[in-house]
Amino acid sequence: MPNKLDINAFMDGLQRRNPGEQEFHQAVRDVFETVIPFVNYNKKYLDARILERMTEPDKTVVFRVCWEDDDKNIRVNRGYRVQFNNSIGPYKGGLRFHPSVNLSILKFLGFEQTFKNSLTTLPIGAGKGGSDFNPKGKSDREVMRFCQSYMTQLYQHIGPDMDVPAGDIGVGAREISYLFGQHKRITHKFLSVLTGKGLEFGGSLVRTEATGYGNAYFATEMLQQHDIDIKDKRCLVSGAGNVAIYCVEKLLQLEAVVLTLSDSSGTLYAKDGISKEMLEDIKQYKFEARKSFSEFPKNKQYKFFENKKPWHIEADIALPCATQNEIEKSDMKAMIKNGIIALSEGANMPCTSDATKLLRESDILYAPGKAANAGGVAVSALEMSQNSQRLSWSAEELERKLREIMQNIHSQCVKNGGDGKQTDYVQGANIAGFIKIAEAMLAYGIV
Repeated sequence: MPNKLDINAFMDGLQRRNPGEQEFHQAVRDVFETVIPFVNYNKKYLDARILERMTEPDKTVVFRVCWEDDDKNIRVNRGYRVQFNNSIGPYKGGLRFHPSVNLSILKFLGFEQTFKNSLTTLPIGAGKGGSDFNPKGKSDREVMRFCQSYMTQLYQHIGPDMDVPAGDIGVGAREISYLFGQHKRITHKFLSVLTGKGLEFGGSLVRTEATGYGNAYFATEMLQQHDIDIKDKRCLVSGAGNVAIYCVEKLLQLEAVVLTLSDSSGTLYAKDGISKEMLEDIKQYKFEARKSFSEFPKNKQYKFFENKKPWHIEADIALPCATQNEIEKSDMKAMIKNGIIALSEGANMPCTSDATKLLRESDILYAPGKAANAGGVAVSALEMSQNSQRLSWSAEELERKLREIMQNIHSQCVKNGGDGKQTDYVQGANIAGFIKIAEAMLAYGIV
């Protein structure tokens, strides 16, 4: 057994076993840079090779998805499900439909999900899946046919006590409904096999809002820990999906000033802040019309910066809620120069490694995604609980539970990331998430 682990030697081995999977390599290094020193002082984890076991998924399923478009053309995509770790509960994590989806991205997401789900303290393991299918520009019938074909291949690998997927990028209420309908059609059973379902068939209130709300709650806790009030603070939010828009909604309720949202076409900038009325217009535009900000009706309340991200705009707090690696080193330099005091990740791994390094060397308060955006999976787990009990909780009850979970995650980060004013939230989240998983794996023996 090794006396001590070295991060570079460990990464060399990981890269040999997983060649070319850059996103997965990045995610593992970012976590284990803080976990390895802790493991080196705890011989039981070292002797049991917990880190090697933790970076190898339990199972990876790859399959062909054939479907027919509206012009009667046969189309072929690749589907995946990475069941990463079920040490503390059934696999739990989203499905992503996007052209960029590949095994590296799903393994990075599944690995991050392992720590995130552990931090919630709820009994859920970690998985991730999806396809390189792009729902943008597809008709409802095309999306339905794809989802039915995808579930036909996936259904035998999932179940209420085995693996319970949810939505992610490209998989919203429409897609979850089609997937659930096909699972019911195949199995002839009404099972709690997906979360993010419609309220009419077992869904939970607050699930759509949960990741965005949770990010705003965590940012508030982090600021309060350092005697800073979020009220009137100028916020930059990226993205225009559920996470971003509901993060903005909660920030407005907390009396912060939100300056931006963004999509692949550019950034929408409201100098005096996005109003509640403007946010309602944006919801209709993005969720119903499904159009880009470049087509948003002209208005004196805002400017549109074509093909630009929000990070060049002066503000107090940054909340990236779009996708992985959206903040590059140059973006981070701009934010540091402009005096950003805090960054809370609504997306998974939105900062590149170089940007994260700069961020951690600065005085900016930094909430990593596995802590700050855990609200979504937390409410997914609460949806599973409601389904098991054949009941539903009120929005007020669920939001109270969500806030308590985010407060508890924050407390775990403080406990494991240093004391009081010197909290290292990256270290705190990584170590707190690691301990629960590692102890369960030790308890099972060599499996």
